[in-house]
Amino acid sequence: MTASNRYPTAALRASDSRHYMHPFTDYKALAEEGSRIIVKAKGVWLEDSDGKKYLDGMAGLWCSNVGHGREEIAEAVYEQMKELAYYNSFFKTSNPPAILLAEKLAELAPPHLNRVFFCGSGSEANDTVVRLVRYYWSLLGKPEKTVIIARQNAYHGSTMAGASLGGMQPMHAQGGMPIPGIVHIPQPYWFGEGGDMTPEVFGLWAARQLEIKIEEMGPDKIAAFIAEPIQGAGGVIIPPSTYWPEVKRICAKYDILLVADEVICGFGRTGRWFGSEYYGIEPDLMSIAKGLTSGYLPMGGLLVSDRVADVIIGLGDDFNHGYTYSGHPSCAAAALANLAIIEREKLVQRVASDIGPYFQKQWLALGEHPLVGEARMVGLIGALELVPNKPSRTEKFAPVGKVGTLCRDISFENGLVMRATRDSMIISPPLVISHDEADELIRRAKKTLDETYVALKKDGRVK
Repeated sequence: MTASNRYPTAALRASDSRHYMHPFTDYKALAEEGSRIIVKAKGVWLEDSDGKKYLDGMAGLWCSNVGHGREEIAEAVYEQMKELAYYNSFFKTSNPPAILLAEKLAELAPPHLNRVFFCGSGSEANDTVVRLVRYYWSLLGKPEKTVIIARQNAYHGSTMAGASLGGMQPMHAQGGMPIPGIVHIPQPYWFGEGGDMTPEVFGLWAARQLEIKIEEMGPDKIAAFIAEPIQGAGGVIIPPSTYWPEVKRICAKYDILLVADEVICGFGRTGRWFGSEYYGIEPDLMSIAKGLTSGYLPMGGLLVSDRVADVIIGLGDDFNHGYTYSGHPSCAAAALANLAIIEREKLVQRVASDIGPYFQKQWLALGEHPLVGEARMVGLIGALELVPNKPSRTEKFAPVGKVGTLCRDISFENGLVMRATRDSMIISPPLVISHDEADELIRRAKKTLDETYVALKKDGRVK
């Protein structure tokens, strides 16, 4: 009998409240309402301790790309653990799964990215970004190039460096962030911040905020620009078509490193192996995690371009940075098995030409709902902006976030996991979702929107 089935829900909730400090949680509210105890998962379905089933519209937390319950991954980890469960990668030491995974990632990544620095999460990967780009410029005799430019409302993790790179004000309000040497520019969020500009004009405007910031601080001070191809946790902010080409031009003009945070977009989410390929970004560094193992074990990494690696290896001495679990053999075994599934089942191609277009057509049609100001989606990552007075893009619900939370809670009641960011509902289902399951997700999402709309009309919050 597994631990998840040993106690009734009430006992688990009570113990959870007494001992388990959850991430990103209002502890008072959690204590009042109690946790949802998930005990099983298979494919795109979750089951809680009361036997209720939920369609997992968020792939765990953007990560379960191959779906839940893949025995092939569990078996690969079991076999590896019997042989070598763990050993470190310090002191000129390595292990076969880590070597094979590094080789595989170099094969899958764009041609100029041939090395990977392993870690345990996306947060750690982005901490590594801060250390590596500053070390790179110091080796080139430019130690003053230390400033990293990021974007407002971006998410790059929750460690001190990761949260500082991210541009989320609620995180910066706790713990003295951002740390020195990190600055932020506006995000390419046309629906919320584009004003009277067309998406194309706004995309150029947002990209050129990077150039303005570089000129303001001095190009000789800027080490790198980091951004997600699509901002995930920020609300699935899909940049206008003009944005990324202009960012590439600016980074090349001023000789600053371009860093793509692929923690969410990587491993098939956009219909390409990496979001960088979808947008033609050609980054110098790419942070990865989540879909690397489909969440079966924690693992992250930083893919390093030949341009950067040649300097680090050719001119450097000790790179005094790393983690106990860098290149963890059992996690690497999980990643290799996961990537084999993605390749064998052609999941990247499936998102591009089959389930992606099929799902997008229905998801974008939800934009006709009276509560939805905009529906947007690339591959299998999408959002619905909830607004009080459609088609206005300037009128917002007050206070921001209350309606999104209401809609999220109704969605859970309807057996669908959607995430609320401000007053946007966002999804990122497993790449293995079937057509029938996609239809069911849309049906439950529509029911959720209808019930939220009725509740808001009742108390006068929609016109």
